[in-house]
Amino acid sequence: MAIVDVVVIPVGTEGPSVSQYIAEIQTALEKFKKQGTIDYQLTPMNTLIEGELEDLLHVIKVIHELPFNKGLDRVCTNIRIDDRRDKKRKMNDKITSVQKHLS
Repeated sequence: MAIVDVVVIPVGTEGPSVSQYIAEIQTALEKFKKQGTIDYQLTPMNTLIEGELEDLLHVIKVIHELPFNKGLDRVCTNIRIDDRRDKKRKMNDKITSVQKHLS
């Protein structure tokens, strides 16, 4: 199980807000979640996605393409992958681990 930190940045939008593009990405992620492929969490600065690495790479390709489908000519996507193979971990496990050290 891997966790991906992904930021899709639509370039050349009509204004400074990109929330409409992010909303479309979240809708696509929800479809993948309902299929049981991934889980995800939207944060103010990025989206975290967990699942099998092969599935995550496919999902990233899909969401990277969405702004192009809306007519944009440029999209920058930043990806950071945490791929731990000795244990099957979820996003919340990482938070719980830190909280144990704070107690």
